[in-house]
Amino acid sequence: MKSTLWFMPLWYILGAIGLSVFTYFLDYIIDISLYLPSAIGFSGQTLQVLLSALVGGVLTLSAFTINSLLVALTTFSGQFSSKMLVNFVSDRATQHVLGIFNGSFIYVLLNFLYVTHGEEEFIVATPILSILTAITAAVTFIYFINHTTTWMQVHNISSNMNEKSKSVQASLEKELQSYHLEKEVEPESLPTETDGKVIKASQSGYLQVADFSRLIKHSKKDDILLKFNVRIGEFVLEGTPLFTYWEYGESIRPERYLKFVEVGVKQTEIQDLEYGLNKLAEVAIKALGHNDPLTATNTIHQIADLLKTIQQTRNFSPYLFDENQELRIMLNQKNFPYFLHKGFASIREYADQNSTIMTELLTMIALMSKTMDKVVHQDLWEFARQTILGFDNYSLYENDCLYILEQLSEVAKNTGNQKDYLFLLEYMLQRVSSKSAANVSSLSYLEKDGPR
Repeated sequence: MKSTLWFMPLWYILGAIGLSVFTYFLDYIIDISLYLPSAIGFSGQTLQVLLSALVGGVLTLSAFTINSLLVALTTFSGQFSSKMLVNFVSDRATQHVLGIFNGSFIYVLLNFLYVTHGEEEFIVATPILSILTAITAAVTFIYFINHTTTWMQVHNISSNMNEKSKSVQASLEKELQSYHLEKEVEPESLPTETDGKVIKASQSGYLQVADFSRLIKHSKKDDILLKFNVRIGEFVLEGTPLFTYWEYGESIRPERYLKFVEVGVKQTEIQDLEYGLNKLAEVAIKALGHNDPLTATNTIHQIADLLKTIQQTRNFSPYLFDENQELRIMLNQKNFPYFLHKGFASIREYADQNSTIMTELLTMIALMSKTMDKVVHQDLWEFARQTILGFDNYSLYENDCLYILEQLSEVAKNTGNQKDYLFLLEYMLQRVSSKSAANVSSLSYLEKDGPR
């Protein structure tokens, strides 16, 4: 609900209605003008002129805001990624701004409806609160312009996408934490696939979200073991096996387990961390297409930071237990090399041997190798090795080769692959040798000293 434009503005509209009722109570029920100086009050006819002007002014500001919003959305969609529209729409600042404008318009309009033409009327609360509301809308308009221009900056775009993906990961981790145990599960103790029964998808679409709490609760109640055959975010066709389950008690009604998962027409970030990686990678690819290396490198930095977070939280077991420490759910999880490939491989492919982007990729791999656990060091080295081997039949400038080898040397040193580095060193020097023998000799010290 929070990812749509309906939720937050609706609360502001309800608040505006409540405030209008309270204003009516002050002016027409208890007549607060009797207790305040007459200088701050308005007659009914004068107030009606004022409110008619405020209604038009607030509506004009709302129109300008919507126009600015459409321009921003069009820019995001064309220059970066259409998937970023959801991020901008679901941004709390954007929703608050739209809510303030809608609430202000509704409030002033309602006040206008119950003001009469009577000259004898002397009203205080309605004009004061209406003027303050219009001032709030005017200040909000300035804030929204600043918010839009700030949000559109490249570093803020990629940073916001990264933070949202992190929050998704943190919320999922918190949800499943109580169901994870340090208890070891031997693969030999698990039932075989042939003994299980299958629950199939009732419609085609993306597996968007699963209610793990209710799945575990009903698995315990029915005394079954449930295994996910697909991952959150994966596309399934009607009839695709979603679950495999093993009954330990009486027969169950498997179709009701489909109520605890949501299959929709699009991917969402609610529980799908891979989708966040794909969005960041798409921004980098679009930047490469627009010859914007700064945006691409900034996005690569955010992907590296997100990959570090993924690696730190991927240590969770795929097994979920109930409160009696009985195994109830087996998740379908991917390992770190899969996410590393999803984050960087498509950028590497579309970079088309762009030495600047390749150097930045290797720089991030080297930085990750310094900060991540040793368990993923070989995965990082393998990705770096494949990246270097992709320079086949490609000629490099001497300095480009030097910078690439410098980062590759760091990865080799941090991951303990100095011997493999020597082979890649010779391979890279061949990319330069066709230019002049002097270039090769200028880099030969690397071969003698090895990775530093």
